[in-house]
Amino acid sequence: MTKLSAKIREEEGRRTNSLRESGRIPGIIYGHKIKNVSIDVDYKEFQKVLRAAGESSLIELTIEGEKEKRLVLVHDLQKNPVSDKFIHIDFFETSAKEEVELSVPLIFEGTSLAVKDLGGTLVRNIQELDVKALPQDLPHEIKVSIDGLNTFEDRILVKDLKVPANVKVMAEADEIVASVTEPEKVEEELATEIKENVEDVEKVEKEKKETEVVEDESK
Repeated sequence: MTKLSAKIREEEGRRTNSLRESGRIPGIIYGHKIKNVSIDVDYKEFQKVLRAAGESSLIELTIEGEKEKRLVLVHDLQKNPVSDKFIHIDFFETSAKEEVELSVPLIFEGTSLAVKDLGGTLVRNIQELDVKALPQDLPHEIKVSIDGLNTFEDRILVKDLKVPANVKVMAEADEIVASVTEPEKVEEELATEIKENVEDVEKVEKEKKETEVVEDESK
């Protein structure tokens, strides 16, 4: 299990900027039947943990001054829109005995002959899968093999995914995960979208001119 250390945070509001300038990220821990705890973690250490655990794997969090370690999940990450750096983290504390529901990323791998040989386009209808399991059983990711997509009629459904037996899938079994679209259909869809956009612009321009005419007549 990935480990991360933290410190109790006293700074609030704008005073957290000094934390960020010193290379730490302010955050909060919350969860069922626990009191919220304000903390901060080392920026570089958190980056390593996030790469290893992602947002769907348990993290063993050690808070300075506490003997008991906490089991947490990264629930929400806030970034600076300009620098794209993390500025705040929400950790959700879990119980090893209570199931947790969250979204797990799908990793598409393999080679589709419908794409490679027929020139089709892979369509990923689902990028994440909602699952429910005990914290220690949550998968970090779910791999999806596209090797079976050999024709434009082939589909990968939720029920085709290889998910651990102790993990409950919250999506419908017949929901389409991935398929391959024929080249001409992709072009048709793009052409239709462009046409609709042009028509929308022309409609706005027409309404604008009609409004201007009415205003001129009323003067």
